[in-house]
This record gives sequence, structure tokens and C-alpha cells, in this order.
Amino acid sequence: MALKSLKKQRRIQIVALAAVALIVSTGLIGYAMRDGINFFRSPSQVMEEPPAPNEVFRIGGLVEEGSLVRGAGEQIRFSVTDGGATVPVVYTGVLPDLFEENQGMVGTGRYVDGVFEASEILAKHDETYMPKEVVDALKEQGVYQGPES
Repeated sequence: MALKSLKKQRRIQIVALAAVALIVSTGLIGYAMRDGINFFRSPSQVMEEPPAPNEVFRIGGLVEEGSLVRGAGEQIRFSVTDGGATVPVVYTGVLPDLFEENQGMVGTGRYVDGVFEASEILAKHDETYMPKEVVDALKEQGVYQGPES
């Protein structure tokens, strides 16, 4: 009789320990990923609801024609647009080779005082590819033009 009760108590302890381990591991994964998840926003979404200055996110669209200005050193200024809104961008670093005006881009960074301060810039990697989020944002504004066939 005492043996059955001991086995039952042991089984309850193991299940409780497994539940605690699952909760702790889920919490640790969430904590580790808190800076790794960057939400995508189009320029229109940024202008409608400006994110907090400490929020890191991705922005994408077309590099506005005539907006690319290379400053002193490696600082570059340009604007990204989705046809509905335009957001000024400042970036310090080396741009990808395929980066140019009227081409798709995605940047990661923060929106501070009306300017997107990019920490990373990605350009499309060939003549037909554009990130899905950028295509969706451009389609929403009615300015998407697919690759010429």
C-alpha cells in the first residue's frame, strides 16, 4: 500500500518538475529573442503611427529618385517611399553594390526625430527579386510594378 502511494507521489513530482522546466525554458527563449524580432513597417505605416525611438524595426520600399545624397565620410542620406508616404533615412556605412534609386531596399534601425537611423541596409540581390513585405506595401499603395516580362 505504501509503495503505490510512493510511486504516485514520485510521478507527481516528475510531472511538476517537467512543467516548471518547460515554463522556464519558454521564458528564456522569449527573453533571448526580444531583440531578435524586428517588425516590418512600410513608410505609410511609420508616418501614420511613428514607433518609439527605442524600437528597432525594419522599413522597406523604393529608394526615392533624386534623394540619394552622400555626405562626408561614409554617411549617406536618402528617402524610402511606398508611393503613399516618404521617410528620410540616414545610414553610416558601405551600401550594397545593387543599392540605387528607384530600387527596392529594406533597412533595420530606429525612427528618431522624424528620421530613420539605419544600422543595416539590404538591397535586392538581382533584377527581379524584391522582399515580399516591400512588394505587399507597394501593392497596398498601388505603385507596385512587377518585373518586365
